Amino acid sequence: MSFLRTVLNESVIIHPPGFYIIGFQTFPYISVYFIFLAFVYVVTLVFNILLMSIIALDHKLHTPKFMAVINLAVIDVILNTSTIPSMIKAFLFKDNFVPFNLCLLQMYVYYAFASLESFALAVLAYDRLIAICFPLRQNLLNTLPIMSCIVGLTWVYCLGRVAYSTAIMTRLSFCKSVRVFSYFCDYAPVFRLACNDYTLQWSVASASSMANLMGPFSFIVLSYVCIMVTVFRMKSVSSRMKALTTCIEHLILVAAFYIPIFSIFLIGLYVQAIDPDQRVLSLSLASCLPPSINPIVYSLKTKQIRNRALALVWRMKTNP
Repeated sequence: MSFLRTVLNESVIIHPPGFYIIGFQTFPYISVYFIFLAFVYVVTLVFNILLMSIIALDHKLHTPKFMAVINLAVIDVILNTSTIPSMIKAFLFKDNFVPFNLCLLQMYVYYAFASLESFALAVLAYDRLIAICFPLRQNLLNTLPIMSCIVGLTWVYCLGRVAYSTAIMTRLSFCKSVRVFSYFCDYAPVFRLACNDYTLQWSVASASSMANLMGPFSFIVLSYVCIMVTVFRMKSVSSRMKALTTCIEHLILVAAFYIPIFSIFLIGLYVQAIDPDQRVLSLSLASCLPPSINPIVYSLKTKQIRNRALALVWRMKTNP
């Protein structure tokens, strides 16, 4: 394999033509798993596009909350599109070579939209916080322009930050192995293949990734602390139940996204002898399942969307 050599700041930087993705090599019944992933991807596309269409077509749903829901749906589609098709191509069709620049692009898209997923859940928590804790100021603190600004800022921040983290890769040399043990061009496995000193870059990237995960999660926790305080101050039990019911779908999404990530992190921290294939399998499930679950939860748990979907089905039956 020939390597591309470039000169940067009087140092020779060596870039390979690409990398080989080698996860799942010893995992039994891997074909069945990728058939399952293909199903997950179809569900992600169909339900998220349906959810976006329902919200776009119904003017009654043009509210800050449902703008945040559309934001999450767009992120879900792009997040799963960045990994599942390439996983199926790599392991089902035995085509596991990824060109260097395409590898960096996949890495960028995945981590940018994984970060955006975390921030999107925090934006939905903000919507619930204002609706329950500050109902009289809702038209002042949570309007469509304000929600547009918040969503736009999260996109600018995440896309810009991950662009910097990915650009670090172009300053590293890869002169030894080009085998990436993961299910896509994963940041950490690729980073560890570098043969020059990357201590500073690794520290910056790790701290930034943890901030992008823990920052939104901390905001969500604090939001629900405020929500619970406000709810238990309500005198009417029915008012308490009504307020808590509006949070159910969001809490399910938060659990589906954060619990697998934190579980894998804790297992990796305390169980040193975890099987590499099992770790890759857990990571792939943790990243691929939430985008397919999110639209189903909102479709089933949100009355406005459920009624609109039923109306569309009824219209299709009466006007074949």
